[in-house]
Amino acid sequence: MHILVGVTGGIAAYKAAGVIRGFTELGHTVKVLPTQNALRFIGATTLEALSHNVVDSDLYTDVDSVKHIALAKEADLVVIAPATAAFIARYAHGIADDLLLNVLLATTAKVVVSPAMHTEMWQHPATVENIETLRSRGVEIIEPAFGRLTGDDSGPGRLPESEAIVSGALSSIAKGDLTGKRITIAAGGTREPIDAVRYIGNRSSGKQGLALADAAIARGADVNLIAINIEADLSRFPKVRNVSSTADLATALDEMLPTSNVIMMPAAVSDFRVAKVESGKLNRQESQEQELKLVANPDLLSGLSKTRQELGLSTILVGFAAEVLSETQDSAELLDRAKAKLARKNVDMIVANDVSHGAVFDQDHNSVMIVSNSDSLLSKGTKLEVANDVLDEIFKLFG
Repeated sequence: MHILVGVTGGIAAYKAAGVIRGFTELGHTVKVLPTQNALRFIGATTLEALSHNVVDSDLYTDVDSVKHIALAKEADLVVIAPATAAFIARYAHGIADDLLLNVLLATTAKVVVSPAMHTEMWQHPATVENIETLRSRGVEIIEPAFGRLTGDDSGPGRLPESEAIVSGALSSIAKGDLTGKRITIAAGGTREPIDAVRYIGNRSSGKQGLALADAAIARGADVNLIAINIEADLSRFPKVRNVSSTADLATALDEMLPTSNVIMMPAAVSDFRVAKVESGKLNRQESQEQELKLVANPDLLSGLSKTRQELGLSTILVGFAAEVLSETQDSAELLDRAKAKLARKNVDMIVANDVSHGAVFDQDHNSVMIVSNSDSLLSKGTKLEVANDVLDEIFKLFG
């Protein structure tokens, strides 16, 4: 897909780098069109390096090629991030005084605008009216996030994280094959308390789970995200339930099972918990040795499968398996382990990956084996690409 990224002159222009990288890593062809003021905040060299295309924001060069029309016609999607209050005002009133605004007035592609400004400017009646004008013309608006702004103030007006802009923009033109489906996704890693301040935890950034949530929302699903100790910004997700321990997660899953069409478990769930949790804090000065007795946590996925059967539900259950392979083992071994886990847990799909030597953790790419009773698929790429491959396989299960 040909995506045109417009960058306007605000301090948040530096975040456009993440947006550009997000689109290019998904395999899209990206051209960047900064305003002259944007180049005061981020250099053309950076934009060219990330987009792999020349940056030329001057309306009066290559006039013979009528480049504003050429750019307008070749774009499948136009994303403006960040969009300042001044830019929004000119766009809403049809003032085409630079190359970017000329392209916007000429294009028939979907346009997505992500505003960024101080709270007072965002809430000013003029900006509110201009935003509504753009919405009435079919422009998609990605609402600003709440957070720390340029000065000492905080509030709505912060540019959302690049992942939210990329997923929001793509969702505006994505296929709606999951529209009406209710999907619950548990992401992150559980923590089992030892005392008032310490815990046993599992390594997980939650990135794959968040990518699944982004992709499912983009495809029209109603997503409930169970966030397990995730430190990332989750403001882009409309339904978030925060939990910490395996017991907390079990309660949330039991409540959501009857109303979910799909439950996905890309979560790192502790196999064990501490038998006796100290109410205070264990003190090293009082004892040089401490013995912790661990007891097994329940298998949540197997439990969901059993409850599903007892209640006569048709909820699709998708488990995730982080496997550690030796140097002599390959994808065939990963496939065998996934198939064994699929049968043992009596679920509909297992997504397995090799996490040997710390691979995958907190990374932007993944390589997984997607296994169901009827099919198996090796998926590699960004975590968003892997997420869409998983959702493609889930869609098949709906028949």
